Amino acid sequence: MCGIVGYIGREDIKEILLDGLRELEYRGYDSAGVAILEDEEIQSFKAIGKLKNLEEKTKNFSTNGFGLGIGHTRWATHGKPTELNAHPHLGEFSYVVHNGIIENYQELKKKLIQKGYNFLSQTDTEVIVHLFEENYKQENETFKAFEKTVEMLAGAYAILLITKADPNTIYFAKNGSPMIVGNDEKGDIYFGSSDAALIGKASEVIYLSDGDYGYTKEGEIKIFNDKTEKALQKKPLIGDKISAQKDGYRFFMEKEIYEQSEVLGDTIMGRVLDEKIKFDELDENFFEGINQIQFCACGTSYNSALACSYLFERQAKIKSFVEIASEFRYKEPLLSKDTLFVVISQSGETADTLEALKMAKKAGLKTLAICNVDNSSIVRISDYTLLTRAGIEKGVASTKAFATQVMVMWMLALYLAQIRNTMSAEELKAEISTIRHIPKTVIVEDSLHEKIKRLSKRYLHGHGFFFIGRDLFYPLALEGALKLKEISYLHAEGYPAGEMKHGPIALADSELFTIALMPKSVHYDKIKSNVEELSARDATILAISPLEFDLADDFIKTNYSDHPMSEFFEMMVITQLLALEISVRLGNDVDMPRNLAKSVTVE
Repeated sequence: MCGIVGYIGREDIKEILLDGLRELEYRGYDSAGVAILEDEEIQSFKAIGKLKNLEEKTKNFSTNGFGLGIGHTRWATHGKPTELNAHPHLGEFSYVVHNGIIENYQELKKKLIQKGYNFLSQTDTEVIVHLFEENYKQENETFKAFEKTVEMLAGAYAILLITKADPNTIYFAKNGSPMIVGNDEKGDIYFGSSDAALIGKASEVIYLSDGDYGYTKEGEIKIFNDKTEKALQKKPLIGDKISAQKDGYRFFMEKEIYEQSEVLGDTIMGRVLDEKIKFDELDENFFEGINQIQFCACGTSYNSALACSYLFERQAKIKSFVEIASEFRYKEPLLSKDTLFVVISQSGETADTLEALKMAKKAGLKTLAICNVDNSSIVRISDYTLLTRAGIEKGVASTKAFATQVMVMWMLALYLAQIRNTMSAEELKAEISTIRHIPKTVIVEDSLHEKIKRLSKRYLHGHGFFFIGRDLFYPLALEGALKLKEISYLHAEGYPAGEMKHGPIALADSELFTIALMPKSVHYDKIKSNVEELSARDATILAISPLEFDLADDFIKTNYSDHPMSEFFEMMVITQLLALEISVRLGNDVDMPRNLAKSVTVE
């Protein structure tokens, strides 16, 4: 998940690009860069970290008169956050910025290397600029070379390319990643990954469709699809920048639920290969001497760790323990050096988790951070880090951060299973196949969201909610209850379904709402029996399952899958949407619930 901007005109090119990147920094901030073409010469600037570092690098640079430029703010996918991996990427006489994934980049890269091209970065993006220049040598015409380049790419992409071979033109292509082109009354042309980058600049915009490609010159926009020129469908650009950042959604939380498909794709990008899991961030000997794993986290991150502890024991056959960081700090824990200490945090600044990490470091344990924010305190202190690549999460109630944490830890469990030889090649391939399908699993269908909107009006009263599940769906029940209580202010608890008869069932009556997670792939008959016990005590039941449940007062049907993680992610989305819609009906501030902060930096 990254941000792209572009500009053709006579204003201050650098400032227009930097201003656009500021509005898109929520899409990624581990590096940023710009390339500006003026008087047939290209100047490029790149910096790691937040945008202010790029601003500092370019403070003495300015433009004068007509020119064009492209810019990019990056969330690392292929390759670590370094200047070499930052965009724009350069060829001999061209520069490119790109969002998405080029699925056949390894094949293209191999052929280009054989032809003598030198690659400077670890990214998939760099193949685009070299491929374009190779095609230009053959075609001797820039647009034909770009069109041929786009035809050769497989995957998702939003691309802007500039070249000294045609110094008045920006070439663009869009497939699966967002891209908008707009113009103002003077004829200046702007590009952005969302409306936010163009508000206050462009007066009208064109929302590009998948398969669109073309070029822009001063005052001119040409769009093609399947080699046929398209009529321009311009729309007025209105609204404020905050609304634009929401991309038409009512709340950031809603937007973040919907974009989980995209960010999960970013999370697995470059890490899931055809037959194995690969983490460039980890040394091959990382797990030497490790016999058990200690997870430590707070809140949503604790729930994600608890869910994935099932996977580590099942798939990697390694002892796994999960602790709430605020308790771990004060229990005088016994720490042995054969333990890998794993901390999970969205912000990387969570105070209790940070202090627990310091304890583990002091005790000499090897440490690993799973985090969403590069250069945060937890990332800096940990021996190793796996970034979740969720992009900035503005809603206080975490959604996409939870999803990406679970995905990273699932991949890590499989990575460790490879090292420990605890899974067959066939089993590993099946897991990889499921992982690749998960981004489609979490796409929100309009019919599903509408059904949950209608259901939500029946869940605004009562004396509380039980979210119940078994196995790894118990931590998902904890997370579902946490989401609801955070933004609706209704009492909700997550329980292992088998624990109902050990006390909590005393609360069961018609005013107790039970959200039952009933996957077909995991202990279905067991949880069915537990839900029947609650129904017999007149509890109101909302069943979430691929199988119809006769005793349910309400029912949300999910897709059947023989893999529990597919069911896990689908039910995750449903519980998130349910919390959202109940909160909306209650008139609450969904993005900024009372008494809460996005990053808990005090004890």
